[in-house]
Order: sequence, then structure tokens, then C-alpha cells
Amino acid sequence: MSINAARSILLATGAWNPEPWTTAIRAGDPGRPLQVWPDLVDPSNIAYALVWEPPAGLLSRLPNLKAIFSLGAGVDTLVAQPYLPDAPIVRVVNPDLTQRMTEWVVLQVLIHHRQQRTYDRQQAARAWKELRQPAARDVRVGIMGLGELGRDAATVLRRLGFNVAGWSRRPADIEDITCFYGRSALDRFLVQTDILVSLLPLTPETKSILALPLFEKLARDGLLGGPILINAGRGGLQVEADIVAAIERGVLVGASLDVFEMEPLDPTNPLWALPNVIITPHAAAASAPKALIPSILAQIRDFEAGEPLKNLVDRNAMY
Repeated sequence: MSINAARSILLATGAWNPEPWTTAIRAGDPGRPLQVWPDLVDPSNIAYALVWEPPAGLLSRLPNLKAIFSLGAGVDTLVAQPYLPDAPIVRVVNPDLTQRMTEWVVLQVLIHHRQQRTYDRQQAARAWKELRQPAARDVRVGIMGLGELGRDAATVLRRLGFNVAGWSRRPADIEDITCFYGRSALDRFLVQTDILVSLLPLTPETKSILALPLFEKLARDGLLGGPILINAGRGGLQVEADIVAAIERGVLVGASLDVFEMEPLDPTNPLWALPNVIITPHAAAASAPKALIPSILAQIRDFEAGEPLKNLVDRNAMY
């Protein structure tokens, strides 16, 4: 079979239930052949792979693969797979996914800013005590990673009145937001950050970046009693032992974590018991098939009509 004749979609969703994805694909393109891992009828007819954490080596078995579509925001584990074919990888960029992430980030910033965990403890103790609440304009939020997700979260937080800055590897320009870029500017970004939000991808350069040496460079003159870490990027960005040590020593006064070095988080991990640490089970921005599949199918149709693919992953520079 020639590569031009291949037109099947392969769906490989890892631990996710494939049924909602197959339903959305069949509803969006009823005439499109669909093969669902592990039931491969004809690998040579597969042109498009829609995947989340596919088995290692699976994609290399598809001789006529034209494009790989990631079903989740993170592509680091996909890019790191051995024997990955030289087909373009398309990152999921979707308003639904972006909004979900922004909702989670804003929620966590507000919980820490308005000291909701302390109020929760006071409610449990039936204690009536008003806490000092700084204005949003006096709280400095720094966002690491200014891709689609980071830019949207930064814009919404700025609209709420927070003093927002951003840091990325490459220059970025966002209205009303001070943007830093490059390793040489990282310390200047950190020293003026009260709440650090990480939406970085995981790369060799960013692995374990959220560690004690970085936390010690965060602002010490803020109105929240000390700096706060929020991470919804990737678990490999953080050193969890350092987060525990930083909380216990007062280097950090709080954290919100949605991703972890190993998932699910071990019940014995000390992070569970720290009073100002909020843990969510990698749920900040869930991929919704009904929201994501129509845009993926539209990309495939446009590609087959001669249009270029959008939101391609640069395997050498992912942020």
C-alpha cells in the first residue's frame, strides 16, 4: 500500500478508557477506518495515530504513518520514546483544555492568596478570626512556561488584578505582563515572585528544576508570609523531597501540586500530611473527547486537502 492510500486512525489511550474517544471519532467521521489498540487489523493502513502514553515501539510498527496527535497537553513521554518514527507530532491546543487549566491555576492562586486553608482549619475549630488579606495588586504571581496554557492563565490572573510576570526560554510578549526569558533572567524573575506557577514541559533542561536551590531564590519580602509553589506542568519538574524540606523549613509556606514524580502518589508520601499543601490527582486539565476530537478530525481533513498541520512539536525545543 502506498503512503497516500493509508487513511485509518489508530487510537491508543494508555490507561484511559478508549470508549468515549472511539464514540467521538465515529460520530465526527463515520466513514473513517478506526483501529483501537491492541486490536490492529492492518498496521499498513494507519495514517494517523491519536495517542496518550502508547506502548513503546507501537508507532514504529506503522509504515505509512503521516502524523501523531497527542491526546494530552504533555508530550515529553511521547517524544522520549525509543524508536519513535520521524512523523510530525501535533500538540493538543484546544480552548476547553486551556480553560480547564486556567480554572485550576486561578483556583489555587486564590486559595493561597485568600488563606482559605487557614479559614478551613478555623471553621473546623469553630474559631471566628478575620485574617489579613493583601490586595491582589500587591501579590506577585510568576508563571514559568508561556505556551498556550501559561499565557491564558497569566492573562486571567492579570485581569483579576494580580501583579503577573512570566518566564520562558524564548522571548514572549503579553499585554500588561512583564516577560523574562532565558537562564540569565531566571533569578531576576524568581526574586520578585510570591506565588510561583509552573506550567513548563518536561525536558532535559527543566527536569528537577523545582528544587530547593530555586525555592531559596523566591521573594522573601511578600505579603503572604513567604513564597508558594503551584505545579501543574509535569511531575518530573519537581523534587518532592525538596518541597517537603522547603515547607518544613519555611522556605515555602504552601504548595498546590497536581503532578508528581510517581503517580499515583504513594499514600505514605509526607506531602499528604503537610497542612498548606493541596494535592489533586493529575486532574487540573482533563482531556475531554467531545471537546478535543472535532478539532483533531478537522486538522486531518485539512491536511488531506493540502493544508499544513498546526501546533507541531519542536522535538529540540519544547518551550
